[in-house]
Amino acid sequence: MGAGDFDLTMDELRTVVRFAADCAQELLPEFDAVAPDDSRPRDAIDAARAFANGARRSNLQRTAAFASHRAAKEVSDETAQLAALACGDAAAAAYLHPIARASQVGHILRAAACAVRVTELKTGTSDSDRVRDLADRAAPPLPEILRRYPEAPSGRSRVSQLMSALDSEIRKHD
Repeated sequence: MGAGDFDLTMDELRTVVRFAADCAQELLPEFDAVAPDDSRPRDAIDAARAFANGARRSNLQRTAAFASHRAAKEVSDETAQLAALACGDAAAAAYLHPIARASQVGHILRAAACAVRVTELKTGTSDSDRVRDLADRAAPPLPEILRRYPEAPSGRSRVSQLMSALDSEIRKHD
C-alpha cells in the first residue's frame, strides 16, 4: 500500500469529487442570489469538475476550495453560506486521504449534507427523503469507498448530523 491505511485510486477519487460536485452545483443558485458578482463558489465547482473529468490534481483545487470557504464567511445568509461551503468541499474532495479517520468522511459527504440542510431550511422540515435521494445518487464505487473509512460521527451541528445520516444510508448500498 501507499502512504495511507488503504489504497485509493485516482478513478475512485474522481468518483468522490464528481459526487460532491454534483451535490454542490445544485446549491449555486442559493449563493448567486445573495452574491451574484462573487465567482468563488462557481470557480470551486469548475476546479472540482476539471479534476473529476481527468485533469491532474493540482493547487487549483486547493486554492479554489479555500476561496469558496472564505466566500461562505463573507455572506450572512445561511443557505448561501452552505452553498459556498459545499462548493469548496467539492474542490477539496480531490485531497481525500486514504487514512482510516472519520474526519476524512467530510471530504466525501459534507457537500451532500449541506444540500440536505439547504432543503430543510427552505422547507422548514427535516428531510429524510432528501437524504435517501442523495444516497441513491452515490453510485458505485462510492459506497465501497465510504466503507473503507470509519462511520461519520453524529456531531452537534445539523450538517454533521446529516452527514452521519447520509453515511448510514450510503453504506447500505452495494
